[in-house]
Amino acid sequence: MGLVAIVYGLFCYVVFLASFLYAIGFIGNIVVPKAIDSIPSVNTLQAMAIDLILLGLFAMQHSVMARPGFKVVWTRLVPRVAERSTYVLISSLLLGLICWKWQAIPAVVWAVSSPILKTLLLALFASGWLILLLSTFMINHFDLFGLRQVFLRLRGLDYTPLNFTERALYRFVRHPIYLGFVIAFWATPHMSVGHLLFSIGTTGYILVGIFFEERDLMKNHATEYGAYRARVPMLLPTGSKRG
Repeated sequence: MGLVAIVYGLFCYVVFLASFLYAIGFIGNIVVPKAIDSIPSVNTLQAMAIDLILLGLFAMQHSVMARPGFKVVWTRLVPRVAERSTYVLISSLLLGLICWKWQAIPAVVWAVSSPILKTLLLALFASGWLILLLSTFMINHFDLFGLRQVFLRLRGLDYTPLNFTERALYRFVRHPIYLGFVIAFWATPHMSVGHLLFSIGTTGYILVGIFFEERDLMKNHATEYGAYRARVPMLLPTGSKRG
């Protein structure tokens, strides 16, 4: 079981990595064959309906599968060691579905012509993805994406949940991963209506996701996380309240 689990976990991680890298190109309109502003194939109303369904499916999967109550039921069907990897796999496939089936709405909201400002926005776009990636390692990248669980099984060790920690960017904002996403989604020199729809939808989901995530954290780490939440801002680094 340990060897099967690690092969499965590695497969899920590779699928995640491929979808993650493609998503960077998709949102940034760079390199990939189909991007967020590729040539539209349906009218605007149809495009909006399709795009909202895609975003809704992604949000629903994340919201439902991340809840502790669902995990209790889900692990009766899926081995506990593979639960996180399966979550990562389904999330990655749905992200791939968005990139594949997204319908562009090309009407322009803003278009930056200044080379300097365009370069600054592209640098900000890149920094958002970098913040996101680095933030996963500041907690535990391999636990977050299911690899720690399967490697522990291979070694015959029981899984132990991570302790609550406050380090690096987590000293300035409670959710630097989400902050990275928000920066990457909004920092663009060319904002189309389709891109705007994507940015609004994903940002709205992030705020909802934070609400549920913090509710779960308060249940499991009420005193510690409560003090942390009172001291450190949610997304904008406005300064921690020490004392």
